[in-house]
Amino acid sequence: MTEEPQGTEKKIIVDEDWKTQVAAEKEALQKQSEEAVKTPPADEAINLPPPSLTLLANSLYLQAAISLGLLPNPLSGKSEPSLAQAKHTIDMLDILQQKTEGNRTPDESEIIDEMLHQLRMAFVSVQEHGGK
Repeated sequence: MTEEPQGTEKKIIVDEDWKTQVAAEKEALQKQSEEAVKTPPADEAINLPPPSLTLLANSLYLQAAISLGLLPNPLSGKSEPSLAQAKHTIDMLDILQQKTEGNRTPDESEIIDEMLHQLRMAFVSVQEHGGK
C-alpha cells in the first residue's frame, strides 16, 4: 500500500460527457426503431396472392409434378422421380377434392379434376418407364 502524503486531498473527477453520449445513443436507437416501424420486413414486402383453394391445390400439383420428375427439384435443380412421394401427394390432392365436395365453385372443381387427371396419367407413364 502506498501512503499519500499528508495534506493532499483526493480529487474526484466527474465525467459529464457520458451523459451526453448516453443521450445521443438513446436518440439514435429511437430513430432506428421509428425507421423499422416505417419499413416493413423484407418478407412482408413480397406480394403474395390471396389464399384460395385453387392456390392450395396448385401447390400440391407442383409438389406432385416435382416428385414425378416432370419438373426439376428446386433445391437440387435435378429431375428426381420418387413414385412413393408422388403417389402420396396425388392422394393428398384427392382427399382435398373429396373433403371440399359441395363447397367448391364450378371453376375450382374443374381445376382440381383436371389436375388430378393430369397427375394420374403422368404417374402411370412414369411408372411404365421405370421412373425415367
